[in-house]
Amino acid sequence: MIVLKNKEEIEKMRRAGKYAMEVLVALKEFVVSGARTADLEHACIEMMRKRADVKPAFKGYNGFPYALCVSVNDEVVHGMPSERVIEEGDIVSLDFGAIYKGFYGDAAITYPVGRISEDAERLVRVTRESLYKGIEKVRIGNAVGDVGAAVQEWVEAHGFSVVREFVGHGIGTKLHEDPQVPNFGLRGHGARLREGMVLAIEPMVNIGKPGTRVLDDNWTAVTEDGSYSAHFEHCVAVTKNGPLILTE
Repeated sequence: MIVLKNKEEIEKMRRAGKYAMEVLVALKEFVVSGARTADLEHACIEMMRKRADVKPAFKGYNGFPYALCVSVNDEVVHGMPSERVIEEGDIVSLDFGAIYKGFYGDAAITYPVGRISEDAERLVRVTRESLYKGIEKVRIGNAVGDVGAAVQEWVEAHGFSVVREFVGHGIGTKLHEDPQVPNFGLRGHGARLREGMVLAIEPMVNIGKPGTRVLDDNWTAVTEDGSYSAHFEHCVAVTKNGPLILTE
């Protein structure tokens, strides 16, 4: 069931989303060669301690033990903070969610570490651009398929591939609500967008083939072929004035 949000609820989601993005931006200074991915989690927790009105969305969600997802290089999503050391040339995807007064915000950014390869640099740029191509289609009367098709077309035009197994989603008083928002699809297909819907749009893009597999920790998804993967995410409300990004 798709849940429509009123202006007051969307404002609460904007507060949650704004904070989620503020955390991700603040964590950029910790994404450096020599840092452990666990250091990012510790920094995130310290930031959360300063805000009594906001809670982390991921910690404890379906048993996930951390507040932050940290995915490096071929890790697509749901990477778990650990003793892994970040190195020059890596790309690091951070995914973080926050809860404000019962409403969720969810965002993701991929950061380069120092000088990265030309392919990796292009991957990060194209993935970010594909997110905004999808956001442009978040308009009343369009279909979910219009969003996914816009992402897919941009990604594939640049020679990369879109992950199929993991998709975007509706969001509200739950982290994952209907509808699912694939980063691929056919224009005009899927649920129609109505005012008050809020979508978490999150392209996950691979340099190589789209296939993924989940590691033995039952969370970390990696590319099957070992190629690098990038991830960006915004929460976007459908309004009569067009798309409203809640995680700016």
